[in-house]
Amino acid sequence: MKSAMFYGKHDLRIEEAPKPVVGPHDVLIQVKACGVCGTDVHIYEGDKGAADVTPPTILGHEFSGIVAEVGPEVSDFAVGDRVCIDPNHPCGCCEPCRDGINHYCEHMTGYGTTVDGGFAEYCAVDAQQVYKLGPNTSFEQGAMTEPVACCLHGIDMCNIHPGSSVVVIGGGMIGLIMMQLARISGATKIALLEPVAGKRAVAEQLGADLTVDSINDDPAARLAEAGFGNIDVVIECVGKPVTIEQAIGLAGHKATVMMFGLTKPDETITVKPFEIFQKELVLTSSYINPYTQRRALALIDSGRLDVSSMVHAVASLEELPDILGKPEVRALGKYIISPEK
Repeated sequence: MKSAMFYGKHDLRIEEAPKPVVGPHDVLIQVKACGVCGTDVHIYEGDKGAADVTPPTILGHEFSGIVAEVGPEVSDFAVGDRVCIDPNHPCGCCEPCRDGINHYCEHMTGYGTTVDGGFAEYCAVDAQQVYKLGPNTSFEQGAMTEPVACCLHGIDMCNIHPGSSVVVIGGGMIGLIMMQLARISGATKIALLEPVAGKRAVAEQLGADLTVDSINDDPAARLAEAGFGNIDVVIECVGKPVTIEQAIGLAGHKATVMMFGLTKPDETITVKPFEIFQKELVLTSSYINPYTQRRALALIDSGRLDVSSMVHAVASLEELPDILGKPEVRALGKYIISPEK
């Protein structure tokens, strides 16, 4: 089968790989759509993502497709089912799993990280991690379920209440999802800070009350002019020290700052403890997607969450090295890979 095999930093090869063998508890998925994630970029650049990767490995953890084969012990899925996956498979036996925090599993299997993933024509997945798509969900939308699930875990920690004011920093796919989830959670004033005009335009279509060019404008002044007042929640979706520091600076009294963007492991930020004390800030972050996959599927299928407007293009596996390797290409928006192209 055709696959995108990762061999190390900046070394991704489109090549033939053996079709996966289906174990007794596995489902073989014919991949129809696989999203390109910021974690894939970190791995391609030789950095650590949410999990360690040992090459050679087929990357890709945001994917959907059709069940092509089921193992003899699988009863909940049949050939032809339209499905997506939760790529983080906990062992269920270690101390974190038994304590109800299975996203810190000590023996986590990660499809597209610790084992082969969805940048290929087929992927074998434990049936425990497979979910059926709703009738209104396309394969491209289904591939977005995992990032939505991660965003839901983050939004649950943001302390958004009816009437809250929220600022989202970064208008990529994650920022645009967070902006919508903030509205669903009850926020009445939502601003997006983003330097790319096209992404600001999408945010406005999705209901942002204010969009600000974060490079050429003064965000604090623009927010004050728009009547945002005390900002209750700031969600950072870029993953750079400068934008995390900006988030802390913009946050109001008793605000929550969600550091959602993934920085490089060795990066640091400058924090003034007196500022945290004076404003009584809550600084928090969010790690992957525990127990949120079903809710993500329901939101997408209901139509209440738009996961299509931020997709720039559906591309082929052959285009993936350029997408991962060229920031100017990634800046155009979210990419979905279709192994059939």
